Amino acid sequence: MKKNDWIWHNGKLVPWDEAQVHVLTHALHYGSAVFEGIRVYPTPQGSQVFRLQAHTRRMLESAKIHRIPVPYTAADLDTACREVVARNGLTNGAYIRPIVFRGYGDIGLAPGAEHPVDVAVAAWEWGAYLGDEALEQGVDVCISSWQRVAPNTIPALAKAAGNYLSSTLVSMEARERGFAEGIALASDGTVSEGAGENLFLAKDGVLYTPPAAASILTGITRDTLITLAKEAGVQVVEQSIPREMLYIADEIFLTGTAAEVTPVRSVDRIQVGAGRRGDITARLQSAFFGLFDGRTQDRWGWLEPVDIDAESPAAASSS
Repeated sequence: MKKNDWIWHNGKLVPWDEAQVHVLTHALHYGSAVFEGIRVYPTPQGSQVFRLQAHTRRMLESAKIHRIPVPYTAADLDTACREVVARNGLTNGAYIRPIVFRGYGDIGLAPGAEHPVDVAVAAWEWGAYLGDEALEQGVDVCISSWQRVAPNTIPALAKAAGNYLSSTLVSMEARERGFAEGIALASDGTVSEGAGENLFLAKDGVLYTPPAAASILTGITRDTLITLAKEAGVQVVEQSIPREMLYIADEIFLTGTAAEVTPVRSVDRIQVGAGRRGDITARLQSAFFGLFDGRTQDRWGWLEPVDIDAESPAAASSS
């Protein structure tokens, strides 16, 4: 991770190395945090944040599920995200990480409304999560021995820190076995998602993806690809997917803020289709990345300029 100058922490910009928390912070012990990952892309119109408001909304909804009162409005958080990018001079693209977490106070499992809640936003340069070559050549993945949480255990729809203990187990196991990523099954044995990505597969020209009930995080990039696929005339079906369907798919790709749109060339050493990026994947990749170079018209208002008011409260507090 490349260190930058500023992090937005509890309403003001502070030097990167001063954005610290106590070792008895509630979130450190119990995972009581919700967060987002947001991309900023260089475009012909300057740096643009991709689907900022959708990410902020999901973070606030995640906090609501976990009964974490957020002391800032959505507009405050949107401004903080844009300001961190601007003040750190990240003009060639960036990854933004806002996080809301229960801070230092009562260490009990059930904190009350008076328990402090901290909010921070950092940003840094980050390339393709699974490697630049993966976007074209694809990656090799495996089915993990670790399943996703069952319904009514931990809420999968919340992007919560504690949920990602599952993801680290899936991803570490995959790397130890020589794969780029792992795919987790749901508690009923059907396909859920990757360690940090949603999954799509194409069969006979139809695009399939697991539903929300498969213990997935309903990804914003996933939603974007569903929209772009329908726009391209590709039928999209959200349904339960048996494991073996991965082995006979014509194409598979993973989506996520970090992974963007990454093809899968093999599952459990079984080649997917022709063993390279397929036609549907290539078309959707082109439509997705076209949003940032002008080839795809942003008819949905997904892009938001980074430009901020230099006299905003956060800017003033750091000067």
